[in-house]
Amino acid sequence: MSASFHKEKLVWMYRKMLEIRKFEEKVSEVWAQGEIPGLVHLYIGQEAVATGACAALRNDDYVISTHRGHGHCIAKGADLKKMMAELLGRATGYCRGKGGSMHICVPEIGIVGCSGIAGAGIPIAVGVGLSIQVRGTDQVCVCFFGEGASNTGAFHEGINMAAVWNLPVVFVCENNLYAISVPYSKSTRGKNIAGRGVGYGIPGQLIDGMDVLSVYQVVSEAVARARACEGPTLIECKTYRYRGHFEGDPKRGLTYRDEEQVKEWEKRDPIENFRLKLLDGNTLSEKEIQKLEREVAASIEEASGFANNSPYPQMEEVSEDVFER
Repeated sequence: MSASFHKEKLVWMYRKMLEIRKFEEKVSEVWAQGEIPGLVHLYIGQEAVATGACAALRNDDYVISTHRGHGHCIAKGADLKKMMAELLGRATGYCRGKGGSMHICVPEIGIVGCSGIAGAGIPIAVGVGLSIQVRGTDQVCVCFFGEGASNTGAFHEGINMAAVWNLPVVFVCENNLYAISVPYSKSTRGKNIAGRGVGYGIPGQLIDGMDVLSVYQVVSEAVARARACEGPTLIECKTYRYRGHFEGDPKRGLTYRDEEQVKEWEKRDPIENFRLKLLDGNTLSEKEIQKLEREVAASIEEASGFANNSPYPQMEEVSEDVFER
């Protein structure tokens, strides 16, 4: 383990990745019981991206998320109890139970919002970046999106505008190889998305999205550039989702994915491999890791209990927080 990483930061990363994994496993369980309305898209397998990227941010920096946004919210500091309550449609959730899994918003910690529309967050991130520039602060906005979104018009228009106006936005593409069921090789000619950066006159970097330290280092450099008014960066993280596109996806997505491919990516599990690094580097002992894991497990159960014991929104509130144009 590199001496440049402080123990506190390393432990924080392991805890956050574990919180995301255990939260999502609980969500899968609760969804299967019919307790969560609508679809849920789990972040299992991609924990290193959200954790590494958010580890490079300050509390007042911004994050724009996607339909697969639980991990981003947790890594940015969202309360597990309010997260779970929102998914269960309870009034104690972040959006009072009205946003659900794909539309969590926590302005007080910089989570501008999640969106169920592929690529929709990219132009919003540009707007956030312009706001930062106009206000003259040194904040940064990190925009997460999948490789499927990279083939939308919003991707080109948004990144081009951010580049032209030199905005403090870090674009993080989580390339998990499948846009719903369409493999990356069938939707995109180029070998990687990071190479598109040259077309916008900005840095484009390809990294291992299963390695939390690599993500942290590269995003930290991009954040430093943005704070120094040197403009946006496009970062592509090669990663993999272990579940299907959504819960209920037949055979966990094995109708369009090869089982051997899944097993190979599972060998690169970001949490287990980071756990081994912490042990090998004497950052934490086995006893300390087990204690941390028990604490995380307890926090997930606490969140689940809080959500289950929370009330649903009242019928008279149906028109509140609903806006009409």
